[in-house]
Amino acid sequence: MNKIKKNSYKVITYVENMGLLVIAIATIIAFVHEIVAMVGRQTVTLADLLLLFIYLEVLAMVAMYLESGKLPVRMPIYIAIVALARYLILDIKAMDNLRIIAISGGMMILALTILAVRFGHYKFPYAGKDNDL
Repeated sequence: MNKIKKNSYKVITYVENMGLLVIAIATIIAFVHEIVAMVGRQTVTLADLLLLFIYLEVLAMVAMYLESGKLPVRMPIYIAIVALARYLILDIKAMDNLRIIAISGGMMILALTILAVRFGHYKFPYAGKDNDL
């Protein structure tokens, strides 16, 4: 039975690493595609920079997960805030006031979530050495 657990763990770890590799490769391809598009347009907008920032955050998240085997909860929340900001910047002219307030409210809720997580980790730290999760 113990051998089955070890083999299962190896298979899951392999699939996990392959998934991370696919995510990293796809992110790099999207990153390069966006740079080529900016060069082709001969202009860089704030939306382009925010999209590149999202790609870098995804790569950083993959690297952090590969290095430590753990993923801080805050990383996807940061990415979500930047994604909402990018959406707001791109489509603000076509949005009604209620949608703008809803997106801004969503960003505020995510920011408060990060604050709550950080406060929780400060007040109630983990017993181990990995206190940054």
